[in-house]
Amino acid sequence: MDINKKEDSFCALCGVDERNRICRTVHGKGPVFCPTINQRERIYHFMKPYDDEDTREFARNATIQEAECFINRGVKPFVRFPVKPRIQETYEFTKKMGYQKIGLAFCAGLFREATLIHRLFESKGFEMVSVVCKVGGIPKEYLGILEDQKIRIGAEETMCNPIAQAEILNAARVDFALVLGLCVGHDSLFIKHVQSPVTVLAVKDRVLGHNPLGALYTLNSYYSRLSEE
Repeated sequence: MDINKKEDSFCALCGVDERNRICRTVHGKGPVFCPTINQRERIYHFMKPYDDEDTREFARNATIQEAECFINRGVKPFVRFPVKPRIQETYEFTKKMGYQKIGLAFCAGLFREATLIHRLFESKGFEMVSVVCKVGGIPKEYLGILEDQKIRIGAEETMCNPIAQAEILNAARVDFALVLGLCVGHDSLFIKHVQSPVTVLAVKDRVLGHNPLGALYTLNSYYSRLSEE
């Protein structure tokens, strides 16, 4: 990897202090690979989609929602004081957008959580449509899965069907789609095929209770093996 290539972006490797980054303050600085410096003309070109009224309104409400997740915003010096969990952010943003019919695509392993979400959003006045990953009951053999490639070897298993989940929500003409715990790859297929805007409530992590960042926070201790494999 050549981080001196100006045509590529390596923002995750930026060593400039956050308060002095050019992407955060007009008089800031950036490393040699900084896209804010090197790709400024292209970035201004990328702003054109915001001229679309619906896109601008979506981005505007998302930005307002971001700010409303903090309190004491006028106090100096400012100290970040977040007060809203993601589930609250989601239904508040959905209301801001005027959405009424919400689709929930969820993993069968989070059935209880899906029920809670379905009922919570209904209590907020939304019409809910929910569809489980195993919808259709199609055997995994349809994908060419061999017996030793199953979770439970020798048992009957149905495939996750994220494309069907997406198409069922498309047919229901949902205004907004929520993803809950779909597997890696299955979530990608769902997002690719669903026609409405979509957000992720939670991602699948079977080991860490759906908190994948836990492994990153312990890369120097319990999960050091990930860096060594």
